[in-house]
Amino acid sequence: MSEEKTLGQQRREALCYQQKNAWDCLAQGEEEALNAYCEDYKRFLDEGKTERECVDYILRLAQANGFKPLVRGTVLLPGDKIYSVNRGKSIMLAVVGEEKLERGANIAAAHIDSPRLDLKQNPLYEADELAFLKTHYYGGLRKYQWVTIPLELHGVVAMKDGSVIKVRVGDGQGDPVFTIDDLLPHLARDQVKKTLGEAIPAENLNVLVGSRPFREDEGSERVKLAILELLNQKYGIVEADFISAELSAVPAFRASDVGFDRSLIGAYGQDDRVCAYACLAALFQLTTPRRTAVCMLADKEEIGSEGVTGMQSAAFDTFMEDLCRSQNSNLGVCLEQSFCLSADVTAGYDPNFAEVYEKRNSARVGYGLSLCKYTGGGGKSGASDASAEMVAYARRVLDEANVVWQMAELGKTDQGGGGTVAVYLAKRNIDTLDAGVPVLSMHAPFETTSKVDCYMTYKGVRAVYEA
Repeated sequence: MSEEKTLGQQRREALCYQQKNAWDCLAQGEEEALNAYCEDYKRFLDEGKTERECVDYILRLAQANGFKPLVRGTVLLPGDKIYSVNRGKSIMLAVVGEEKLERGANIAAAHIDSPRLDLKQNPLYEADELAFLKTHYYGGLRKYQWVTIPLELHGVVAMKDGSVIKVRVGDGQGDPVFTIDDLLPHLARDQVKKTLGEAIPAENLNVLVGSRPFREDEGSERVKLAILELLNQKYGIVEADFISAELSAVPAFRASDVGFDRSLIGAYGQDDRVCAYACLAALFQLTTPRRTAVCMLADKEEIGSEGVTGMQSAAFDTFMEDLCRSQNSNLGVCLEQSFCLSADVTAGYDPNFAEVYEKRNSARVGYGLSLCKYTGGGGKSGASDASAEMVAYARRVLDEANVVWQMAELGKTDQGGGGTVAVYLAKRNIDTLDAGVPVLSMHAPFETTSKVDCYMTYKGVRAVYEA
């Protein structure tokens, strides 16, 4: 017989907030579903290393799941599945619900861009018979982490005749990779005296792309000429075409299991594709929800959600307006009745750097979906700060769906901070709450997440869609 609990134990269980390790909370047979989900997620990471590639892959998945392009003016009926692509870099999808949109929608918003090294518009040069590409870093990366690792080249070249050439070098069978040089320790006496932020200047992030000179020439810059000849043969481009290109150097890492127990995933771009995939995969599981479910996957979050494909763009408003018009519903009324889960990652507590975290209020790896009432920096600058009522609503929805979740914020108050798309949804008069996956080594070329946190985030987004 089990021992009867003392009054203190009973009151402790009833009154105290106790976090649970999500691995201990999996239902019978649920680990199989978890592993299947994570394998699909890893494939998503490998297929989409830029926002354009993510949109291309999402389109293929959406069409295979019965989604059709939104045709403006069409009457939409419950159960209809539609999507709209914004300039090839962001995408919005929806499953029409039973209730009219004037009763609001359930929205999940994430971003599909990640820190990277963009090529400058005049990038190719030769120095002492080595050919390099000049880069301009994108997003809040730490420059020293990007040297001496294998890199791939992804992107597009837009030609004057209107055609667009896709470039993807480094992840194909037999493809070469690229790299950025660093000093050998024998000659780094001055470099090691510098701070991490100063040791690798931005203008030193030059990608090494070749060293063999063009043989049938005796002029200068023969290595550069040889590289241009190779590019011309493969893609039909000339040096001036770099001016209208969007090419990026990204890590040549494939998504991999991490740890003896394979409980973690290591990959490039998990911020924020881990949440983007959860939003997408959850949407694919819907038939006819009570309220219309909307998935917004935006670009440019890493640089402030600016531009025509970012969350500050009117593209989202136009999409929602098209949905509302299909049912003769008012857009403003729809938005004020809606709820949005701003799905973005947060900092996972790392005991190796415990001094920057406030442990009681930090997200722990393996403890499920992390809710963040506010993000921002310092005195909540740049945060939307969800209301107590919205947090209570999320608690109820998640608990009823048996989602393991935790409450967290991004490190110590005065240590730094960060933002999400939540503030831009809130500006549209939509009740919004931040939630996402805790990440170790966020913004690094190789980020780490827990499989169980990834899965609980998927379950959490699905619960919000179905609420």
